[in-house]
Amino acid sequence: MKHDVVIIGSGLAGLSAAMELVGNLDVAIVTKVYPSRSHSGAAQGGVAAAVANHEKDDTPDLHMYDTVKGSDFLADQDAVEYMVNAAPDTIIKMEKLGCVFSRDGEQKIAQRAFGGHSRKRSCYAADRTGHALLHVLFEQSMKHKKNLTLYNEYYLLSLIYKDGVAKGVVVMDSKTGKIDIIYAKAVMFGTGGYGRAYNITSNAFSCTGDGIVAAYRAGLPLEDMEFVQFHPTGLYQQGILVSEAARGDGGYLINGKGERFMEKYAPSVMELAPRDIVSRAEQTEINEGRGIDGKDYVYIDLRHLGKEKILERLPQIRQLGIDFVGVDCIDNPVPIQPTAHYSMGGIPTTLDCRVLADVDGTIVKGFYAGGECACVSVHGANRLGTNSLLEACVFGEKAGRTILEDIASLSHEDINEEDEKSVVKKRIDNIFASPGTESTNAIRNELKINMTNNCGVYREKSKLETALSTVKELQEKFKNSKIADKSKLFNTELQEALELQNMLEFSELIVKGALERTESRGGHSRTDYPKRDDDNWLKHTFVSKQPDGSIELKYKPVTITKHQPVERKY
Repeated sequence: MKHDVVIIGSGLAGLSAAMELVGNLDVAIVTKVYPSRSHSGAAQGGVAAAVANHEKDDTPDLHMYDTVKGSDFLADQDAVEYMVNAAPDTIIKMEKLGCVFSRDGEQKIAQRAFGGHSRKRSCYAADRTGHALLHVLFEQSMKHKKNLTLYNEYYLLSLIYKDGVAKGVVVMDSKTGKIDIIYAKAVMFGTGGYGRAYNITSNAFSCTGDGIVAAYRAGLPLEDMEFVQFHPTGLYQQGILVSEAARGDGGYLINGKGERFMEKYAPSVMELAPRDIVSRAEQTEINEGRGIDGKDYVYIDLRHLGKEKILERLPQIRQLGIDFVGVDCIDNPVPIQPTAHYSMGGIPTTLDCRVLADVDGTIVKGFYAGGECACVSVHGANRLGTNSLLEACVFGEKAGRTILEDIASLSHEDINEEDEKSVVKKRIDNIFASPGTESTNAIRNELKINMTNNCGVYREKSKLETALSTVKELQEKFKNSKIADKSKLFNTELQEALELQNMLEFSELIVKGALERTESRGGHSRTDYPKRDDDNWLKHTFVSKQPDGSIELKYKPVTITKHQPVERKY
């Protein structure tokens, strides 16, 4: 199989890139789920842009400062500036493509408040914003079937990367088990995040870090893997997201004493503090025995918003509460707890979405990344709500435009198909042939509990050391695991085993980075190093796999242009 461009992932980043390329080039999209089921569709609350429909004094400069401050000053400010300046045009473009945004009284695109934003700048479609954006891009891309090939339910096995050049990918047709190579002049990853390594997570089952691990195994570095965001409002024991829109529209967080406890942690903004602050506040209340009835959850109370407002602006949240915890938010407060939500780290890229081969800025020829799997870095140590959909749209589009600029200098490279296939076939054969007794399901569950308990909202050295040793033990156990289904046709058990193998690999990188970073910054909060340390740690972590299998950590300075780091106060 041969195409000009192959895009891995059919979420907002992948489809935004495709929209720039179809009609000009022969484009393929490889996706493990059907495009309309991509995880971008699960985003609820909105997409940030300083269009100033609600508050006339809003500007991209204010959006930039809020984002940099929210990132705990680890975001690269040139990338943030590009994103926020592109945001208003992105909203207009999506509206013209057909996205049905909610409207205000003047029939302009409505905007709501979100944590860490100093203005109401979240443009939304009720509480189904990601769904609305994803479906618009998917339906518009289908106009270009002549130039666009969809490989639905194909699984990424490896990136073909040799001598500084990305040449294509090795994939498996999930329906038949057939392994194929896709040649491409340009390869773009939009493969999403890696939250499934945690026990309580808002991430779909598909979010297993396949893209970042493929890049890492190919010999490329990953950036800032220790920064995993916990969203404050996941449904209790489920992790399913209760959008930040619930707090943006006026929801209260209540502890077991009936107190709005955010007054202690962020008195000026209360529930609208950035997610890292709110998640730590909740976890502190729980740890100190002030959860509801002393248990490990608190409440979000929306009753005072009234039935009409809830049905108009938060209908999906209401239904999720009814379906999954048996609580109607119109009548009762909803039990919630922090849930692993977003991956700030990923594949390092330039502002133009070209992938970096090292901390010195060497560019990988023909390889691009955007969205959650990439680290450009616009989120730094903590992402502000509604900046993720924006990032995916802006940098997905940017990746497409960069590929158009580069394509004349790229070509289909020679690939040793036998060698590339043999590597992945050996991995699969080892899983099939293992006479072991270990259960992959048990290994997966133990990994999730380990990461949640030892590398979660709060971290400290001894727990991180336990996390690391447990991950290493589970990696060994995996070698002795077995699967019952030995068939090729739609073998979901095999794919889940391959995904588990990926989770075991990147979980080690999260913990390694967290152990080395002896400070607290954004989503990385260490009780043994509770303060931010700009003198020693105002830098990005680059982690790479050495030829002998060892892990090497290097560091790269943060790009600071307009805003010097200051203490975050809310």
